[in-house]
Amino acid sequence: MARVEEVKALGESEPKPGRDPINQPMINNWLEAIGETDPRYTAGEAPPAMAQVWTMDGLDPTKRANAPLHRTMKIFDDAGFTSVLGTNCDQTYLRPVRVGEEVTLSARLESVVGPKRTGVGEGYFVTTENTWRVGDEVVATMLFRVLKYKPGVSAGSTTGGKVSTTGGKVSTTGGEVDRTQLVRPQMNRDTQFFWEGTAAGELRIQKCNACGELRHPPGPMCPTCHAADRGYVVASGRGRVFSFLVHHAPQLPGKELPATLALVELEEGVRMVGEVLAGRERIEIGTPVQVVFEKIDDDLTLAQWELVEEGSR
Repeated sequence: MARVEEVKALGESEPKPGRDPINQPMINNWLEAIGETDPRYTAGEAPPAMAQVWTMDGLDPTKRANAPLHRTMKIFDDAGFTSVLGTNCDQTYLRPVRVGEEVTLSARLESVVGPKRTGVGEGYFVTTENTWRVGDEVVATMLFRVLKYKPGVSAGSTTGGKVSTTGGKVSTTGGEVDRTQLVRPQMNRDTQFFWEGTAAGELRIQKCNACGELRHPPGPMCPTCHAADRGYVVASGRGRVFSFLVHHAPQLPGKELPATLALVELEEGVRMVGEVLAGRERIEIGTPVQVVFEKIDDDLTLAQWELVEEGSR
């Protein structure tokens, strides 16, 4: 908390300019994404709820290192409070911004409250205040609150346990969960070949017979050449972890928590999402994985992942 007070004492950060001036193409993309049709927003006025859009940092983490929120997150990471859960966000709009105006963002650490015991574990509620300006004029503000916590370990935790997928149930050192209660994927004529493949123990990737492009998830038309001539190839089933997350809450039907979900880049070049069923305690970006087929019941077999040693099949 002494380190937290140091961050609070810094006050409001230096104004950071947005990456681009307010512009109509970005507004158009936003309108399409949420289905907004108000004609004001195609005539030069930006939707107020786009406030954050103009000053997002992109993918470069060094740009965020000195922001009050990220300084505070680092403090709690160092203390073992490694998980985060968004709790609420309150925005206030003072006036609309218009195409051509340039927005800056300043932020300060407003408060840290805790420790508090919650349903997901013990943690601290961290609140920051963001202020957007055009010149010296405040145009919008936002109070943003997150819970930074140590995840609680439930009686059914599977960390470090052994997993058996026989019969559609996962037996672990912490108990048993009925996997047949999983949220079912959509199955249609575009994806039928994929699910027939998992049932047969094959990881199938859709291929355009016209141009040879591989794609996943499957679809009716090739995004490269626009042909509707579809086939598939059988993948090796090997890849590497491109990204992953560990889901602690809320509870998901048919899943034992925490659940590790990975985005895997296959040897064939496409990426695929699945749950890591074995070896997840040592998962890292770039870790090699091998597909495993988990039979849920007679109608559904899922392609999941297990970590393997470098060079093993």
